[in-house]
Amino acid sequence: MKRIVKYTLAFIVVVVTGVQAGTVQLQQQAPDFVLKSQSGENLRLSEQRGQVILLNFWASWCGPCREEIPMLNTLHKQYEKLGFQVMGINIDKRRDAAERMMRDFQMAYPVLFDSQQGISKLYGVDAMPSTVMIDRDGIVRAIHRGYKKSYDAIYLDEIRKLVRE
Repeated sequence: MKRIVKYTLAFIVVVVTGVQAGTVQLQQQAPDFVLKSQSGENLRLSEQRGQVILLNFWASWCGPCREEIPMLNTLHKQYEKLGFQVMGINIDKRRDAAERMMRDFQMAYPVLFDSQQGISKLYGVDAMPSTVMIDRDGIVRAIHRGYKKSYDAIYLDEIRKLVRE
């Protein structure tokens, strides 16, 4: 029954937003979605308008994700008071693996669970990790696939620019 609800929700998001899977484009509205967070609450992307959002799609089996998470924790803590928020979207099929990694890395930002990977498909995620930077108006301003240490400076520049707008 839960599986049917999740698939139905992903389908509704696609229909309501008018977006087909994998069509996220720069300078276009970020597709809205609702996912369950680690606190058990549903979180809707559109309710975060007014904030600069860094969506980070990750998995427990992803080595580069493990390298990136400490930097994301730092960015979240450093810029949260300026209207910036990291939102992690975990794609693991088993939540226990994700929760173990969240504890190990003491993740300071909200983590949402996309175990059926409907939202990941909606956003065209084809690499782990994948990051989407969204401005205060809900517009996609940057898309990053994978992770390299050099991305740290790029993310920082993008965040600083977007929180000033």
